[in-house]
Amino acid sequence: MGAIQGIGVDIVDVKRMKEALDAQGNALMKKMFTEREVAYCKSKKNSHEHFAARFAAKEAVSKAMKTGWSGKFRWKDVEVVNERSGEPRIILYGHVATILKKSSVHLSLSHTKTTVVAFVVIEKNK
Repeated sequence: MGAIQGIGVDIVDVKRMKEALDAQGNALMKKMFTEREVAYCKSKKNSHEHFAARFAAKEAVSKAMKTGWSGKFRWKDVEVVNERSGEPRIILYGHVATILKKSSVHLSLSHTKTTVVAFVVIEKNK
């Protein structure tokens, strides 16, 4: 294992995500989520819960990077996918991928019907 570069956690109110999606719909989806994320979430019964989880994961990555919203972090540079086992995994693109090219990003998600939490550890590879 390598050294920990950063940790990040985020919690999202599922109801607020549903309200945001109801109000902004496709514009919000297009701004924040990749096409693969949108397709995955829309395929689920309570899609807003899955959008909330992906939003929380992206926020947790930005916190673990310690950059905040410096203008270099783009929502779609962080994509959440699920392995066949259901395990969530982060795929990085663009500037975020460049910054973290020698690192591994570990993600844990958990949610109820009302709340989602995402926890991220960024580990520097040896």
